Amino acid sequence: MNHRLSFSVIAPLLCSFAVARPLPDDPLERRCWLQFTADRTAVSLFADSTPVTFSNLRDGFEVRSPLWVEFGIRGMGVMPAGNKREKTGHHHLLIDTPLPASVAEPIPFSDKHRHFGKGQTAVALELSPGQHSLRLLFADHEHRPYYVFSRKINIMVTGGRKVLPKPKIDPARFADTCQAWYQDEVTTPPEADRLVYVKNLRDGETVVSPFLLKLGVVGLGVAAEKSAIPDTGFFQIDVRQNRAPLRNLRLSDGQTEAVLDLDAGDYEVDLSFLASNGKPLLRSQLQVTVARRQMVARQ
Repeated sequence: MNHRLSFSVIAPLLCSFAVARPLPDDPLERRCWLQFTADRTAVSLFADSTPVTFSNLRDGFEVRSPLWVEFGIRGMGVMPAGNKREKTGHHHLLIDTPLPASVAEPIPFSDKHRHFGKGQTAVALELSPGQHSLRLLFADHEHRPYYVFSRKINIMVTGGRKVLPKPKIDPARFADTCQAWYQDEVTTPPEADRLVYVKNLRDGETVVSPFLLKLGVVGLGVAAEKSAIPDTGFFQIDVRQNRAPLRNLRLSDGQTEAVLDLDAGDYEVDLSFLASNGKPLLRSQLQVTVARRQMVARQ
């Protein structure tokens, strides 16, 4: 199976277009991937005291290094460090270290305190074999914690990607081997240098409405509209049905997640990454089928 996302540059300095990554061709891999659709797209109906999340990682994952780590934030926007704006900040990744004791002091710079002050939404992370703890912490323009943070997770790094082969699904041991394949699949770094994408869905998936879209960008940072920060932009979602425009969500405050509530049917979702002046930089497109709740089954 080709793991490379379709990515083509239309012209220098113009908008680049990507077709969303397709569902796996292999029947076992497709069955495994679809088992987790509901988990990846679920919308919490309750207030959550930890609105910062790992978009693709869970506690107990076993992965190869480097691993792709995706950052999610709800209710706030992403903004590069040094740019003061209400209800925005940037991500920090704490590796094998506790939360800082003070909210008044800036987060230190070290191998255990990784800063993503350019507005990044993910990172390809090199870790040594063995168990590691990870936690995301959101902080303001001066790197001072909001104390908006994720739950701590523990992962096991089994070795390097150049040494260990990719896990395969054994039909005789589907449950166990599906877990191993899936954990590796969602933490495999993308090959594209620049890309806008929906983190938690692939082209042609079926979802239950309402559902969560987790948005990511590779090679650029996120910032609010009209902020005029180099190498940054913001997300826009356009939903069409039978090619007719249906809904437009302009995430102009640097948001990286959105909830869609759609009737049953087939939809085209266009995801754009726009420069601060509104001009498109990157685009991605995927097809989504929304099913009635009683019709959706774990496959």
